[in-house]
Amino acid sequence: MKKFALFILLITTLTGCTLEDDNQDSYTYEVLPVDSYTLPEKFILGNTYEIKLKYTKPTECHLFQGIYYNKDLNIRTIAIQTALNNNQVCTQSIPVPSEVSFNFYVTNTGSYIFKFYKGKDAAGTELFKEVEIPVVN
Repeated sequence: MKKFALFILLITTLTGCTLEDDNQDSYTYEVLPVDSYTLPEKFILGNTYEIKLKYTKPTECHLFQGIYYNKDLNIRTIAIQTALNNNQVCTQSIPVPSEVSFNFYVTNTGSYIFKFYKGKDAAGTELFKEVEIPVVN
């Protein structure tokens, strides 16, 4: 009888636990364009500046995930990262204007070039707005 009880307990334990979650959400990640930005006219070496970005979520279901920020020497490429829950029913709604910011610490002399992602053209080519900001001592 003890062996039978242990066998039932073992079977119940093995079948009661599953690694799959049927309610697991799946997400689509999207990069959104920067509509506008706030930059100073010049940077001073060693100072920190708040850079504000405005963007538009296509729907209320787009969740802000962060700022895409890539640096290559003195070039900074910037876009907005969002996630969209594929299991959530979301109707196309009025676009939602949003604003985020980040702090930029000036570490080099010369100039910085900011490339703000502006979307894609009809051929699928990514478009950027480049802004050069000089660094003064």
